Amino acid sequence: MLSATIRDIAIIIIAIQSIVIGVLIAVLIWQIWRLVKIVQTELKPIIEDTQATVHTVRGTATFVSNNVVDPVIRTNTQMAKWRRTSQALMRDLGIGKRKSL
Repeated sequence: MLSATIRDIAIIIIAIQSIVIGVLIAVLIWQIWRLVKIVQTELKPIIEDTQATVHTVRGTATFVSNNVVDPVIRTNTQMAKWRRTSQALMRDLGIGKRKSL
C-alpha cells in the first residue's frame, strides 16, 4: 500500500515536471522566434548602413590618394631628384667645398 502511494506520487511529480519542461520549451521557442524577428528588422538595416559607410570610406580614401597623396609624393620625388643632381654638380664643380690650407 505504501509503495503504491509512493509510486503514484512519483508519477504525479514526473507528470508535473513534463508539463513544466514543455512550457519552458515553448517559451524558449517563442523567445528564439522574437530574436530572429529582431535580427531581421533591426540588425539587417544596420549591416546595410555599415556596408554603405565602408563603400563611402573606400571612395574617400581613393579620392584622397589620387588627388592629395600621389601629387605630393611625385613632387617630393622630383625635388629629391633636383636636389641630388644639384649636389652632384656642385661637388663635381668644386662649389661649396672648403679649401684646405
